[in-house]
Amino acid sequence: MKLLVSSCLLGEKVRYDAKGNAIDSKLFESILSTHQIFSFCPEVEGGLPIPRPAAEIHNKKVISSTNIDFTKEFEKGALKALVLCKKENIVFALLKSKSPSCGNKQIYDGSFSGKLIDGMGICVKKLQAHNIIVFNENELEKLVKAINDLELK
Repeated sequence: MKLLVSSCLLGEKVRYDAKGNAIDSKLFESILSTHQIFSFCPEVEGGLPIPRPAAEIHNKKVISSTNIDFTKEFEKGALKALVLCKKENIVFALLKSKSPSCGNKQIYDGSFSGKLIDGMGICVKKLQAHNIIVFNENELEKLVKAINDLELK
């Protein structure tokens, strides 16, 4: 099975602060070893540098901590993710929680205060609108179950 995975979850230093968020888990290692992985960072693919100012969604726009509007770059990266998923027939994505691109349940509220709200990142909205199911790094068991259920069909 082909999976789209946030590059930072694979340890690539693509986050805004030039760090990674590698998952250290046997279940994740098993997923990586048994499936074809497509590493992807929508923010970098959208043209943003590493490092870059932190960004959060506020009033449907992606605004940086330095008050720069990154909405176009985030949307461009989301579209590239969708194009890749469609080209490769990817139906599941494992993306970084809380990210303004990749958060699938919660995102930061736009105040840069660390407060979380229910919501989805720009890339997740784009993928889910096209029936690509998105999981985060805290939902590995759910991802494995979804893969197994699909493979049994």
